Amino acid sequence: MTNKMELLSPAGSPACALAAFDAGADAVYAGLSKFNARERGENFSADMMKKVVDYAHKHNKCVYITLNTLLKESELPELLETLDTIDEIAPDGVLIQDLGVLRIAREYFPDLILHGSTQMGFHNSAGLAVAKQLGLKRVVLERQITMDELAAIRKKTDLELEVFVHGSLCCSLSGACLFSSYLGGWSGNRGKCKQPCRRRYFSKNGNGFFFSPQDLSALELLPQLAKIGVQSLKIEGRLRQPDYVLNTVSAYRMMLDAKPEEFAEKLPEARNLLSKSCGRRWSHGFYTAQSAKDLIKSDAVGAAGLRVGTVEAARDNGFGFTAAKRVHLGDRLRIQPQSGDDGVALTVTKMFVENNPAKYVQIGKRVFICCDKPVTPGGIVFKIGESFPDYSKRLENLPARKKQLQLQLTVNQNNLTVRTLNAPCPEFNAVLDLAPAEKHPLDSDKLLAVFAETDSPDIALDIHSRAEITGNWFVPAAELKQLRRNFYTHLHANITPAQIIDSRISPLDKFRQDYLAMPSLPVSEERLRETVAMKPNGAEPANRGAIRADNIFDINKLTDEAVLPEFCPENKLPALKKAVDNALSAGIKRFRITSLYALDFFRSHNDADLVLSVSAPLPVANSLAAAELHSLGIQKVMAHIEMNKQDILDLRQKSPVAVECFRLGRPSLLTGRAKIPFTGEFADARGNKFELRYDRLSGLSRIFPVKVMSIPHLPGIYDFYDLRNANWKNSDTETFNFEQEWL
Repeated sequence: MTNKMELLSPAGSPACALAAFDAGADAVYAGLSKFNARERGENFSADMMKKVVDYAHKHNKCVYITLNTLLKESELPELLETLDTIDEIAPDGVLIQDLGVLRIAREYFPDLILHGSTQMGFHNSAGLAVAKQLGLKRVVLERQITMDELAAIRKKTDLELEVFVHGSLCCSLSGACLFSSYLGGWSGNRGKCKQPCRRRYFSKNGNGFFFSPQDLSALELLPQLAKIGVQSLKIEGRLRQPDYVLNTVSAYRMMLDAKPEEFAEKLPEARNLLSKSCGRRWSHGFYTAQSAKDLIKSDAVGAAGLRVGTVEAARDNGFGFTAAKRVHLGDRLRIQPQSGDDGVALTVTKMFVENNPAKYVQIGKRVFICCDKPVTPGGIVFKIGESFPDYSKRLENLPARKKQLQLQLTVNQNNLTVRTLNAPCPEFNAVLDLAPAEKHPLDSDKLLAVFAETDSPDIALDIHSRAEITGNWFVPAAELKQLRRNFYTHLHANITPAQIIDSRISPLDKFRQDYLAMPSLPVSEERLRETVAMKPNGAEPANRGAIRADNIFDINKLTDEAVLPEFCPENKLPALKKAVDNALSAGIKRFRITSLYALDFFRSHNDADLVLSVSAPLPVANSLAAAELHSLGIQKVMAHIEMNKQDILDLRQKSPVAVECFRLGRPSLLTGRAKIPFTGEFADARGNKFELRYDRLSGLSRIFPVKVMSIPHLPGIYDFYDLRNANWKNSDTETFNFEQEWL
């Protein structure tokens, strides 16, 4: 490759991090136990994360910590403690989704480098302009943009761009999926997705896995990505094991290191490595038009893995099948029911081939796998992983993080002074007699680099140490090293490592004071009667004068508020900008923003009468997210549609802007660009009914529940009615998560 691009690997466990670095990854992304989008994974303790970060930095690698879920108001105190821990760990970046998390991290932990997760939904240059305004250094782009759109976006921003190149794809736009949450409260926006898109569904057109896309594999596209100028190539898979990481990272490292004339020759070898990772059928995802068109294979089971057989017999102590592929002891299998529901997963520890104990089974032979988990006859047996090296000893031997010693060094012609800022060590002074430098004067970086060699297995020089040099002086290297040795002899004679105090100033108390002092917005009951309705039908109870909201491209003489789309491809930005200008010229003063990119359209408008609201699917789950939007000109926010009653009331209690609720309608549970092989009603195996609609204007498919969501009015909260797909006469209603916990 001509352009140096970072190869970024998933690390769902410490073992995966070591596997990634061994295979050639430049960086890994990993999460702590809470507030990350893969909470079902093994994840990291804080102490282990410190060790892995130190290991990475020793080998010139990077570690990014994921903090990319939505947070409830009640979780903000715990978030502060998590951010304080992350600040102490000092990773190379933190991935965030929630605007409240972003605001807190930016204001109270300014040393943290912030990356916008793909869950933030950035997909065009207008969005990246907003991302830069928010203080993000890097953005992980939406997985459903095309290669042409990526190239156009790259030309209009100087932010670092991170794109997915391998792994599972979602049928929904990132951050906009409510499907799992709707079917039990398990929110994908909080790291708990149950992957209902991988299940079998039933329609009048037959049954199939209508929402389960093929996996992404962009090996062949690496030269194009290099030419475009992408900074980071991301492999998906924090729920996968070290064997997956070893194989995928090795394959991409091979191709990134290949010379242009070697690229075609090495592709087969790299593909062979990828074939061992046991995923779904490969595709180019949404990068190419043909791939996007063929992404859904509804007759293919949604489960990932290499199909090795079908369960022919099931007993209490195991199950039997005829092997279609070789299976070894140590391999990991999943037995997938034909329904596509979650299947049993296990590691093969004991097997019999033709009734004899065996270490492996060859193709065509009958095998019995011993296990104590229930397996259903007819289930499809997938190999989802192979045995991998034991990393436990290496992990045990990773050294604990050293105590961070913060120094202030001062040099002039006659003296070196070293003050220890975070330990009770007396000041160190050394008499000097320096001569002016003719060529290479001592500078602060060189002085700090010498003193970074601490001569101690327990102490490291804190990155916040400072050096000040008065004049241009020459100091021989040998003399400088002797000064360093003399100082550390002095240090060890006066203190122990245990006496070194964390030099960071914890912002926890300041945040608590600021948070408790945050004023909420008083609400006039008279204004509360100003409900908003999408295409009102004139039958809203006790509120026939509701504010009428229409799509920005459908405004008419009755329109009071224009709603901007949640997705706007790069090539359609000019048309949308023109539509906004036309609406303003027509006297429209109210606009509803459903994605962060749309904020960019109003940055130059100073009209005091302009009323900007935020609405689904742009999520607002806590008061700090509301405060961040308020700083960007927003006057009203919709409580995130997944939240329950108490979560909504907690948000309202602290919000600095007006809060509204989605009271009635059929919310979109899944929105995406993939071509789905049917439209109309369908159902799952449990009898839940849905409707799929395709919008030709936007090119988006949406899943709606057949039941209408209807919740009661809450005091102090505005109402929003979406009457495009529902009306007040619907008797078949439900309350989503309103009466249950949002997990």
